[in-house]
Amino acid sequence: MNKSAIQPTRQEDYPEWYQQVVRAADLADHTPVRGCMVIKPWGYAIWEKIQSSLDKMIKATGHKNAYFPLFIPLSFLQKEAEHVEGFAKECAVVTHHRLEQDANGNLVPAGPLEEPLIVRPTSETIIGEMFSRWIESYRDLPLLINQWCNVVRWEMRTRLFLRTTEFLWQECHTAHATSEEAQKETRLGLDTYETLIRDYLAIPTIKGEKTPSERFPGALATFTLESMMQDRKALQSCTSHFLGQNFARASNIKFNDKNGQQDFAWTTSWGLTTRLIGALVMTHSDDDGLVLPPRISPEHIVLLPIIHKEETRAEVMMFAQQLAEDLRKRAFGEGVIGVVVDDRDMRGGDKTWNWIKKGIPLRLEIGPRDIAGDKFMLARRDKPHRETVSLSRNELVEKIPEILEEMQGLLYAKAEKFRNSHIHRIDTKEEFYKFFTPQNSEKPEIHAGFALSHWSGEEAVEEQVKKDLNVTIRCIPLDEPEEEGRCVISGKPSRKRVIFAKSY
Repeated sequence: MNKSAIQPTRQEDYPEWYQQVVRAADLADHTPVRGCMVIKPWGYAIWEKIQSSLDKMIKATGHKNAYFPLFIPLSFLQKEAEHVEGFAKECAVVTHHRLEQDANGNLVPAGPLEEPLIVRPTSETIIGEMFSRWIESYRDLPLLINQWCNVVRWEMRTRLFLRTTEFLWQECHTAHATSEEAQKETRLGLDTYETLIRDYLAIPTIKGEKTPSERFPGALATFTLESMMQDRKALQSCTSHFLGQNFARASNIKFNDKNGQQDFAWTTSWGLTTRLIGALVMTHSDDDGLVLPPRISPEHIVLLPIIHKEETRAEVMMFAQQLAEDLRKRAFGEGVIGVVVDDRDMRGGDKTWNWIKKGIPLRLEIGPRDIAGDKFMLARRDKPHRETVSLSRNELVEKIPEILEEMQGLLYAKAEKFRNSHIHRIDTKEEFYKFFTPQNSEKPEIHAGFALSHWSGEEAVEEQVKKDLNVTIRCIPLDEPEEEGRCVISGKPSRKRVIFAKSY
């Protein structure tokens, strides 16, 4: 039996497998700063692909990019009671503005600030302050602003990409004249994320609304896209919040309507983070490393020159460079095919496995015999690593865009089939508890999946299943029709099923 490149395997130890895939793919590294990470070039290139694709979508809907301060006065957070309560335990606080040496030569904080500053955990309050200055009339609305930045939330238990103290994200903040417009904007944000995650990352999602206990602090409604990872746990891919007039009242965002009457604006916010890279890893990767959908991969094909004799080097390299040029002229996705010619001085096998672990979609070896016979062996990352297909040079240039599109579709279909096969309609408390009880599984580290069950709407039910099973309601699916039933836990009447799952 062939030993996999990643040890342990997914079945043996899924959390450690995830860490090893991130390391083997050279995506990120731990740092001396607790809970923070360095995103390495290959990982950051994936984020840039996500960023550029989403940025185009956001701008196409009329939003403009801006930048707001990293530091937020403490008094701003105190303006919205639910908001400060929700984030208080996660805040990093700046209390001094300089360092001085003490008698022992050690640097110590000096110069206390008149008011402590919060390192941005989210930007509703500081952006609300600026909106209150910019908005006077209905003619100033809607105001549609997006920001790309970093945020800090002081997490106790961290894991690369999935949960870190500092992470990167985008946050849209908008203000509107009516509740209807703001609610429409909230759904627009969710729909935009769904398109990105489905069409680029090839990750199937369930679109739904969070329960009141899971809402963003201070929001009237929070919407989410929930995805299933290969260990069958849920991961929240993004959120979009209808804030009503709560933050407008806190920040005094007022406007004069068409009748000259003054009212508070209706606001929204929606965000997506580098956590999505963790979702990408856990949705598609295998026991040989990362698997990247072509539309989100930094590069699409690596050309691997095979040079056993120095006298063949010039011929092989010239052929590889010319093929790379021709491939880069072919359109794919929103750009052209990305090609790497890997001429590093290292063993061919090591080089090949390096790229397998990094998840590049296609690999092509080029040696003197391949050139002479006009037959080249193309390997796909979504197939077993020894499986190849023979193509001529002209066929390579002609067919690779088509092959990449096929891979994109197949990866989505595979993930969707996996998710659908692990969603179960459960209608009794006994079956529900058995479903989520680890000792009833042959492999306790692999979780049961999603339970689609009735819920009475009571927070007490949420608290009970979280305490007993570490299970939460991930969302109330928007596409699930109303259906008379009984809550799976309390037995009380229910009109709709929700998604229960263990989660990240």
